[in-house]
Amino acid sequence: MAVSPASAPGSLGPFDRRLLARRRARAAATIHRAAPLLEGAADLLLDRLDDTTRRFTAALDLGGRGVVAPRLRARGIDFVVSADLAPAMARIAGGEPVAADEEWLPFGAGSFDLVVASLSLHTVNDLPGALIQIRRALRPDGLFLATLPGLGTLQPLREALAAVEDELRGGAAPRVSPFPTLQDAAALLQRAGFALPVADLDRLDAAWRSPLGLLRDLQAAGEQAALHARDRRVPPRGLFPGALARLAATTPIEAPLPLLVMTGWAPGPDQPQPARPGSATIRLADALGVEERRSGEAAPR
Repeated sequence: MAVSPASAPGSLGPFDRRLLARRRARAAATIHRAAPLLEGAADLLLDRLDDTTRRFTAALDLGGRGVVAPRLRARGIDFVVSADLAPAMARIAGGEPVAADEEWLPFGAGSFDLVVASLSLHTVNDLPGALIQIRRALRPDGLFLATLPGLGTLQPLREALAAVEDELRGGAAPRVSPFPTLQDAAALLQRAGFALPVADLDRLDAAWRSPLGLLRDLQAAGEQAALHARDRRVPPRGLFPGALARLAATTPIEAPLPLLVMTGWAPGPDQPQPARPGSATIRLADALGVEERRSGEAAPR
């Protein structure tokens, strides 16, 4: 099935979502060039499914770009919907295709028992709102798994571009997207109302033979920066050659990808619940086998 994405305001937040949709559409023809990186990130995320005995029957693949949906089906999940901002990308993603904006998900409450977003939420303007919609689309006790590129992603490229542009123009425009921190990810899960929220940091090692290979992979995946605050002037003639020359000083180009891994469950009646304050039946000191002392009291000699 194909559903047109809802029309959302394109001028709010740091990211130009209309520009991103156009780049995603063009990338549908080249995404295979970036497959190794996307596959590595998807495998790292989906390994988290091995930590639960829960069996899933209906999954939503958000922005998987052809690597997530086939892996979900290989795990025995028969019904997989693949949603993407660009219809062309949704059609090749491997599940039932739905063109949809992550900020305006067209799914009813309780539609899925698993939602997976592998490297697809970092350019969402209203990420808290998107996470709330994802939680609502989950059935009670449904699982949400996501990875986002973390702070430090593409740092060598960011620094090379900024240094060369500063030399050429006396200042640097933003040319690499901002990325969240681990603290951001943890706070977002709690704010969205997920139960048992966990955010942790992992890493995907990546290297390219040349700086040009790095830029070509970013373009092939539709991952060029799509910022409202981007410099719309023609870049200085020497900007990219100068930045590539700086990066070429170290070959291969190592650009490890810090991955923020987010895990959360839709609230359900059978989940473990925290004990009520004051309901403990034994003292912590007794449980630990130590002597209890008042604050500031010195230990006996």
